[in-house]
Amino acid sequence: MNMLSNSLVLITGASSGIGCSCAYRFAEGGARLLLLARRIERLETLARELRDRYSTDVYYEQLDVRNAVSVAEFFARLPEEWRTIDVLINNAGLSRGLDKIYEGKITDWEEMIDTNIKGLLYVSRVVIPGMVERKKGTIINIGSIAGHEVYPNGNVYCATKHAVDAITKGMRMDLVDTPLRVCTVDPGMVETEFSQVRFHGDEERARKVYENMTPLNPDDIADVVYFVATRPPHVQIAEVIVFPTDQASSWLVHRKEPTNGNTQ
Repeated sequence: MNMLSNSLVLITGASSGIGCSCAYRFAEGGARLLLLARRIERLETLARELRDRYSTDVYYEQLDVRNAVSVAEFFARLPEEWRTIDVLINNAGLSRGLDKIYEGKITDWEEMIDTNIKGLLYVSRVVIPGMVERKKGTIINIGSIAGHEVYPNGNVYCATKHAVDAITKGMRMDLVDTPLRVCTVDPGMVETEFSQVRFHGDEERARKVYENMTPLNPDDIADVVYFVATRPPHVQIAEVIVFPTDQASSWLVHRKEPTNGNTQ
């Protein structure tokens, strides 16, 4: 059943990982999609696949959510039929580095703060007023277990995700007298490009993050996001924390002993 038939869903960071999986899941559910990301080639491929597979109506554009002027200008020139956003998925985010705070790179800090906090705010600021005016809308912020528990060397990344948690709670308070819903989905370990980005393309170091355990995959999170978005209007799923079974907290992970064939 296409529960979101003809609804308009905006996804930031849609070119890969959780954002890409959400695009497929919501297309399957009958939604129209407004997809934003920095990597336009990936968006082009994604849009083509969604149209071919689901006959989905897709509008996409390259956009860096860190740039407040670009965000405002993009939404100002959107065609009228693409402005009535029903579901906003603030997914764009990243981690850079895994260093002690006195060894951290300021450029890494700025990229995380500008994307994870400011980018979410910039997009929300231009989308939510229309939702309030239409008295309809669901905002889903993709957070992290790092927004609940700080782990060693995670300092600034964890701080940005704690900020997402606080902003989400503040949004919910500010919108409590409206029909809008504000939700957060906070994953544990999900195997995406996250670790490759964190380690600046060091694939070997990134692989070790998920070594000898079974992480979540982006489709697992997309299913949860879709569930949150498709509850009856009077139901607001405020917060969902999602772990792989091998994980118990931000730092406690069960790693299985490697077999003899996997010791090299």
